[in-house]
Amino acid sequence: MPLFATKSIDELIKCSEEPTHRLKKSLGPWALAFLGVGIVIGSGIFTVTGTAASGKLKDPGLLQATVLDIALHGREAASTLGRPGAGPALIVSFGMVLVACLFAGLCFAELASMIPIAGSTYTYAYAILGEIFAWIIGWDLILEYAVANMSVAVGFSAYLQDLGDNLFGIHLPNAIAYPMFPAPGSTAGVYNLPALLITMAVTWVLVRGVRESVNANTTMVFIKIAAIAIFSLGAMRAINTANYHPFAPHGLAGIVSGASIVFFTYIGFDAVSTAAEECRRPQRDIPFGIIATLIICTILYGSVSIVLTGIANWKTLDPNAAVAVALKNLGYNRIRLIVSAGALTGMISSLLVGQYGQARIWFAMSRDRLLPAMFGKVHKVFRTPYIGTWIAGFLVGIPAGLWDIDTFAELTNIGTLFAFIVVAASVIVLRRKQPDRPRSFRVPLVPLVPILSIVCCLILMMGLPLLTWVRFIVWLLIGLVIYFVYSRHHTSGELAANERE
Repeated sequence: MPLFATKSIDELIKCSEEPTHRLKKSLGPWALAFLGVGIVIGSGIFTVTGTAASGKLKDPGLLQATVLDIALHGREAASTLGRPGAGPALIVSFGMVLVACLFAGLCFAELASMIPIAGSTYTYAYAILGEIFAWIIGWDLILEYAVANMSVAVGFSAYLQDLGDNLFGIHLPNAIAYPMFPAPGSTAGVYNLPALLITMAVTWVLVRGVRESVNANTTMVFIKIAAIAIFSLGAMRAINTANYHPFAPHGLAGIVSGASIVFFTYIGFDAVSTAAEECRRPQRDIPFGIIATLIICTILYGSVSIVLTGIANWKTLDPNAAVAVALKNLGYNRIRLIVSAGALTGMISSLLVGQYGQARIWFAMSRDRLLPAMFGKVHKVFRTPYIGTWIAGFLVGIPAGLWDIDTFAELTNIGTLFAFIVVAASVIVLRRKQPDRPRSFRVPLVPLVPILSIVCCLILMMGLPLLTWVRFIVWLLIGLVIYFVYSRHHTSGELAANERE
């Protein structure tokens, strides 16, 4: 049945080598590791640490309660005022997420080394589970990357304004500095213009070429790692141990809820797998890039979360620019200046990798005829999918000027967690369907490790509000309508033509 048709792994690899679709292979192991660090450090450490620790106030109602609260307290969860914060136990939230990501990362490493094709989870689903599953996960990944990049663009705008205030005393008018639909208690404007402008600037760099983009990303990674080290060491002397009490003010619910938000910070290794087709030796380099990304970022996250919740009471952390505002309140303006500059650099790097990953998902889906051909058109000179990259830039940049970080982060996380579940399931299925296929990297203890990955992801998904689940399901339903109206007919036509030949 076309609905459940799979694509041969060997044929997918052969198709990627066709001249009209071939991408330039220019990435090595450390380039991939820095690609991962580029999106991980910057997409969360400077933005969502504040909102994860302090929580988010909302109007009471069942839709605003987390699924975990509803499971534990039933309809009484409707009286909750929003998502509980992790407080100083943010470090535990990061540890919980690390465990989930280690399991998922091992699964990604096995599949990416076996199927070195652009498209990441989407491609794995097409080769292992079937076309309908590929479409669902591809549509999910479009949501994941889009809203993640919107969140980073909003965070960039917040830190840009902090840097302008600190260095030059410049204040942008509220109308062009803040979104029309801000978080409760935050400043409202008309349109967040800096968020749009940075997205379009990054898009232009990506169209120019992958090697150029990676070189720029590597430089920015070194800058932001230096900024994080300066923050951790410079602010350490201001730690007040009283801020660590109570350690977990909202108990397990707050820790899981915080983990569900900071999970947003760990999606970088997913972007590493999208670069498989442009990697020189994917069988060796992709696993290295994924594991190196997790190790480097865990060390950095641990240091920042401990210092941040030590220098400021968790209730006072700013949801958009937590690190910069905490330093401002301490009067550490010199360190604040360095950190804000590093944060800006980090967010540009994160946005660069995120937009890169999104364009490659669209490219892979277009090549399989699930999306219009224009998304897969490769530039004759730069060898990049330039039309899809520009469209992705506009579709991310425009909404980024309208909403707050929290809305984007929650949608990103549920989409990513769903993708990770598909990857773990794909490892189990492929081990049974093709047990003898060569694997340069093997997940240990299959099916135990993939099952643990699925369980961890489901627990984190329960820490998200019910409204986020509703939005996610609506997005998937819209995708299914597009599939049955457009995509299915185009892929079925291709299948019929192949059968006639």
